[in-house]
Amino acid sequence: MKVLVIEDDAETAAYIMRGLREHGHVADHAADGRDGLFMAVGGGHDVLIVDRMLPGLDGLGLDGLGLVRTLRSAKVRAPVLFLTALRGVGDRVEGLEAGGDDYMVKPFAFAELLARLNALARRPPLSDTPSVLRTADLELDLLKRTATRGGVRIELQPREFSLLEFLMRHAERVVTRTMLLEGVWDFHFDPKTNIVETHISRLRGKLSRGGRDPELIHTVRGSGYVLRAPAA
Repeated sequence: MKVLVIEDDAETAAYIMRGLREHGHVADHAADGRDGLFMAVGGGHDVLIVDRMLPGLDGLGLDGLGLVRTLRSAKVRAPVLFLTALRGVGDRVEGLEAGGDDYMVKPFAFAELLARLNALARRPPLSDTPSVLRTADLELDLLKRTATRGGVRIELQPREFSLLEFLMRHAERVVTRTMLLEGVWDFHFDPKTNIVETHISRLRGKLSRGGRDPELIHTVRGSGYVLRAPAA
């Protein structure tokens, strides 16, 4: 794995770099946002670690969030892990909405950082992702952003579409509430609400057209949910 660490704190950067290299990974370091931007665009890295508070970007009118937005605009698809002392829920949401894929707060354990990097690196490239997902007579077109069952259009809200996409990518496998919070809402914490259950209920009703079609989403008591084709 090739990792770019964009971090202005020398001690933190040295700690991360040393740990990555001890585990056999290639690690590059940029001490400010300007160098980080240029290195990220041309470096071919598998994962980026980005501090939100970065020097060296004033002339470009960017902060750490702006850096990631610029990279996404430049079609840099490498996953981004924000590493920062900003720990509020709003800060996390801002980072994820700016194009980040994960968010860790300092101080941190290197073992967790490495595990998160490995998880991000295992994600398939966008070019390898199928454009249409199918389960039984249910089809989800990722390019047109449409869902149909038996050829009939199903109107979905954006979050419902994302939830269905996650379930279809894991069809025939049980997905937990935690997996859904992370994969659909980008929450790496439990918001202590029934947000998952509410959206599952709405989506289940739409897919079955109010009970006229066989259920596709099933509750696995004590575990989570599974999307599977009706029994023949």
